[in-house]
Amino acid sequence: MVTSQSANQLKTPAEVSRAFKMVSQFGLLCYTIIGKTADLTVVQKTIIDTLHKEGKPQTFIAKEAGCSQSAVSKHVTRKLSGRKKCGRKRCTTNRENRSLMRIVKQNRFKNLSELHKEWTGAGVKASRASTHRRVKEFGYSCLIPLVKPLLRRLTWAKEKKNWTVAQWSKVFFSDESKFCILFGNQGPRVWRKGGEAHSPSCLKSSVKFPQSVMIWGAMSSAGVGPLCFLKTKVTAPVYQEILEHFMLPSSDQPFEDADFIFQQDLAPAHTAKSTKSWLNDHGVGVLDWPANSPDLNPRQNLWGIVKRKMRNKRPKNADELKATVKETWASIPPQQCHKLITSMPRRIEAVIKAKGASTKY
Repeated sequence: MVTSQSANQLKTPAEVSRAFKMVSQFGLLCYTIIGKTADLTVVQKTIIDTLHKEGKPQTFIAKEAGCSQSAVSKHVTRKLSGRKKCGRKRCTTNRENRSLMRIVKQNRFKNLSELHKEWTGAGVKASRASTHRRVKEFGYSCLIPLVKPLLRRLTWAKEKKNWTVAQWSKVFFSDESKFCILFGNQGPRVWRKGGEAHSPSCLKSSVKFPQSVMIWGAMSSAGVGPLCFLKTKVTAPVYQEILEHFMLPSSDQPFEDADFIFQQDLAPAHTAKSTKSWLNDHGVGVLDWPANSPDLNPRQNLWGIVKRKMRNKRPKNADELKATVKETWASIPPQQCHKLITSMPRRIEAVIKAKGASTKY
């Protein structure tokens, strides 16, 4: 209990003032708390800290603070902190917990049931919930794994490391993309006041399957090629018709009689045996391309440029959408295409630096 007599034991006026200030703020200790694991109040902790710094014995400190000597000892050694040490004794030892961590590290892809079965199979008595808690305590969380960078991407990048811009200018890049009648990911914005969220004039109609068009397009350093609007699923026969009626004619203008290399991704229709035979029969050289590498294809960036230019457009149906895409596509200057082609050496360097992982492109 803090009294005038106990306050006289504090040597400096500042210590006396601090102790009584804490008492006035949190209230007087009206009774003595006896018990080894009793919680200490802020006032008691202040008195214990002050007297301990003066070198007072723990018995004296316990009497002045109104608590047990054991509580003083635990507070001084920083072992008592609220009731964190209270409760049922842990069912596993530190040695058993370390054995669980070794099991986790041996195979990170085991689920919780498998971890629990192997751990308890070694003689540890713990529930499935305890197994989960121990794994969490060591900082592990069960998350979706990232895809391992493909070795093929890194190998391909190293093979093309010394390619110059002039060599990349001989490549005819192609790709497909889907265009929808949407205004960004969130849809159109609406001006409204507070409380008008459900007003009929502020609501938009819900479209489960918005109108869209699938488009095939190609580009080179000389500019964009023609667009092909696809009406059906792209199968090998459909893709070969695209190559015959769009790719081959459009390659004459930028490359004339010079040899060019055709780039395509590894979609099933592109890699079918009949497609490979068609390309071989027509003397079209194909650039080997790593799987899952949209960041290496400048054609993807060109699609993004077209879609950004269409942000302020408001096509109402598929026909208007096609017309808008054609108009925007035709407005792409050749300089923009050439700039994208010149980025290929930097893309290659970025893949090598990332050891085959995805890059910012």
